[in-house]
Amino acid sequence: MLSPVLRGVAFAAAVFCCSAAVHAHHIPGTGTKSTTQSDDFESGNWQFNYNHPKSSREQDEQVRGPLAFSSNKKWREGPKRGTPDHVVRVDTPRGGIEGSKYSLSLKSLHTGIPGRVTNEQQQDDLLMHTRPVPVSWLPSCVVRVYLPEWDQWEDRTGSHFGIRADLRTTTMKEEEVPLIDPRARDGGRSKRGGLFGRLFRTAMVETTEPYWPGMFIQFHSKTDSRFSRDSAMVIVRGDKTGNVIPGPAINEPGWWTFGMSFTGDGAVHFYASPGVDDLTPEDHITSQFPYGYQAHTFTTMFFNNVNNDDGRTWSTEFVIDDPEIYYAAGSGNSSRSASSSDRSRR
Repeated sequence: MLSPVLRGVAFAAAVFCCSAAVHAHHIPGTGTKSTTQSDDFESGNWQFNYNHPKSSREQDEQVRGPLAFSSNKKWREGPKRGTPDHVVRVDTPRGGIEGSKYSLSLKSLHTGIPGRVTNEQQQDDLLMHTRPVPVSWLPSCVVRVYLPEWDQWEDRTGSHFGIRADLRTTTMKEEEVPLIDPRARDGGRSKRGGLFGRLFRTAMVETTEPYWPGMFIQFHSKTDSRFSRDSAMVIVRGDKTGNVIPGPAINEPGWWTFGMSFTGDGAVHFYASPGVDDLTPEDHITSQFPYGYQAHTFTTMFFNNVNNDDGRTWSTEFVIDDPEIYYAAGSGNSSRSASSSDRSRR
């Protein structure tokens, strides 16, 4: 979870020093859109099926299935932190994508463990139901997000909404393996004495590790003595050590476009721009290997609602529209695929 106040102004230099270490980035939305892994919320029978109490595996190891899901099967509850309390199709706010009639409203009241109040910053997850693909396919994700008027925000300086990606990397971890396992001979050592120690050794084992880089919308409340007026900013998480990187300032509420793209070297490229127009090279914020990882697989895009989990105060309501997944290379970019269509506007 991000700190209540921007910690990362000092990390601005990392935006520039790290850019040379990654492959040339590609603009999110480049290539072919997967219609089966994108949603415009225009279907008249769109609805979300809640299955409370929600999951809270991160806090108490409880996955309370069956998990919530949307009627079109394109959205599901996150087992790690559970579903937002309010996932509702609404009329598209003014200034949205031309031709859009409906969008999706997201907010939460109880973001922690069901039936408990923590009075701490908590979050929950809404996941797009997508398929894992290698980053060599050059996947990217794009979404439009509507930010409400300042007086409608939860009165709290800190992170309020997240646009995230679920990635996979390969790491080496020390694990116990049978003595006959070839990996036990490569630096393995006995961890326990006696018979058990002779049968098992520890060794460095190649492991697939999930991680979740993304962008958060951080609010600066004028009721906080550190700020003279309400405003917000985009925060990128994160750099090679996981620290945040400051992004664009948000001085007026309304629509913003966010995007992330992923390249074959395992880097993540972050973009954001006011309005609903297509992203351009000028909207690039930074390119990073978050947490020092190199991604080999893109799994999905998801969203976080964040609040103070006091049992009384709803999180800020955000509206999303046209979340889309694109592939610029590989099988996902095949023009013959029945599940994909060229990039277009309504």
